[in-house]
Amino acid sequence: MKFRTEVEIQNSHHKIEVEDHVFSIGSCFASEISDLMQTAQIQTLNNPFGTVFNPYSINNSLKKLHDAEFYTEEDLIKFNDEMISLDHHSSFNSRFVHQTLEKINQNIEAGNRFLQNTNWVVITYGTSFIYEFLPKKKLVANCHKIPGKYFEKRLLTNLEITDSIYETVTILKDICKENVQILFTVSPVRHTKDGMVENNLSKSKLISAIHEILPQFENCHYLPVYEVLMDDLRDYRFYKEDLIHPNKQAVQYIWEKFGNAYFSDETMDFVEENFKIAKALDHKTSDDKSPKHQEFLSTIEKRIASQQAKVKHKIF
Repeated sequence: MKFRTEVEIQNSHHKIEVEDHVFSIGSCFASEISDLMQTAQIQTLNNPFGTVFNPYSINNSLKKLHDAEFYTEEDLIKFNDEMISLDHHSSFNSRFVHQTLEKINQNIEAGNRFLQNTNWVVITYGTSFIYEFLPKKKLVANCHKIPGKYFEKRLLTNLEITDSIYETVTILKDICKENVQILFTVSPVRHTKDGMVENNLSKSKLISAIHEILPQFENCHYLPVYEVLMDDLRDYRFYKEDLIHPNKQAVQYIWEKFGNAYFSDETMDFVEENFKIAKALDHKTSDDKSPKHQEFLSTIEKRIASQQAKVKHKIF
């Protein structure tokens, strides 16, 4: 007897190898996957603009990274004694122009450099809604808790979404490695503040647009993260207390499915051992001078050295 409908992630002909560079951008779920990649010691870079949710803003971020286009003071606004970029997450805010610009432009430089060596890109769209900042007539990625009277909220049109996705693919094909593989996902995090009906409409527009673009490019694929959580893990025990975000167990389940489909055998072995090492490194002791603990550290060092011998980039 079956008690759930399992969603399978199709096995990929292209595999993520231990030396590959993986770039991720989009909603907070992109960050969850990137964090696991980092623990696994895979070379990864996530969200150089901070968390970004809609296809238009994600595409705008990638254009800036592609062109290595630095921001200037004219690109910022001042609010609550902070200098802010409406294209960026609030983590870039500071009280001084030069500090905000330094954070932004360092990330643009690092993102441009990383993309040139990237083998895999994971893009996670969160919403079709976007806000226009009325004083500048500018579509923005983040409202920074500026009063709503300064913004107009609307749904991106189908054409705006598909055009953004299409341009994103062409940008990545130009700057990344020749055979770059692009994985599109839709975040399973429901934007309940928009309303449940509106959230479903928003997500459906994203899914429809992605599937309209996929047949046009051999290097583009759909990763059914949204479907895994909505259909396979259809139970609130897989959510955090807010009943919106997937919990650690759900993220781990999706990660394992993703790895089974996209990691080579060598990468799978490399990742699994690195997770074990990372867990061991979290071990706390009351006596770090004890012979037993020193023996433990010596064993871990040997395991790390064995893993390091498999790759050129620095791990742990």
